[in-house]
Amino acid sequence: MNKKDNKFKYVLVELAHHLPYSIFGVTVGIIAMGVLTFFATLMKAEDMLPHASEELFHVFHPAHVLFSAVATTAMFWKHEKNMIKAIIIGFLGSITICGISDVFFPFAGGLILGQEMHLHVCILEEPGLVLPFAVVGVIAGLAVTKSFEKSTEYSHSAHVFISSAASILYLLSYGLQDWTHAVGGVFLVTIFAVMIPCCASDIALPICCAHVNCDHE
Repeated sequence: MNKKDNKFKYVLVELAHHLPYSIFGVTVGIIAMGVLTFFATLMKAEDMLPHASEELFHVFHPAHVLFSAVATTAMFWKHEKNMIKAIIIGFLGSITICGISDVFFPFAGGLILGQEMHLHVCILEEPGLVLPFAVVGVIAGLAVTKSFEKSTEYSHSAHVFISSAASILYLLSYGLQDWTHAVGGVFLVTIFAVMIPCCASDIALPICCAHVNCDHE
C-alpha cells in the first residue's frame, strides 16, 4: 500500500472514531436551540428571537473558530511537528471552513427551504470578532496534545456542538424564523453544514497536509 493510500485509510479511521462525537454534538446543538425557541415562545417574545439569535450567533461563531483552530492544529501537530505549517493549517482550517459551515451552508440551506436569506460574512464585515479566537485556538492546539492524548476527539466534539448551534442561529437570524416547523429540513442542513466542513478541517485537511513520512500510529 503506498503512502497516499495510507493517508486515505487513516482519514477513514479518524472519521469513524470521531463519528459518535459528531452525532452527539449535532443532536445537543439542535436540542439547545429548541429550548431557546421554547422559552422565547413561552415568554411571547418570538419577535425578538431573530435579534437574540443574531447576538448569540456572534458569540457561537467566534467560539466555533476557536475550537476549530484547536482541533485542526492539534490534529496536524500530532502528525508533524512543523510550527509554521501547523499555524497556516490551523488558520486555514478554522477561518475559511468555519465560514463555510456557519454561513454558506445555512445560507444555501435556507434558500433551498424556500426562505429569503441574508448573507452575512463575519470575517469580512467584522474581522475583529473572529481573528483573536483563531490566534488563541492555534496556540492552544499546539500545546494541548502534550498533556492530553485524546485532545483531538474532545475538541472535535465541542467543535461540532458549537458549529451546529452556530448554523441554526444563522438560520434563525438571517431568514428562517419559524425553524421548528421545518425541523426536518433544518436537521439535514445542519448535518451537512457540520459534518462536511468540520470533519474536513479537523481531520482531512491536517492529515492530508502532514508529511508523507508521518509515523504516528
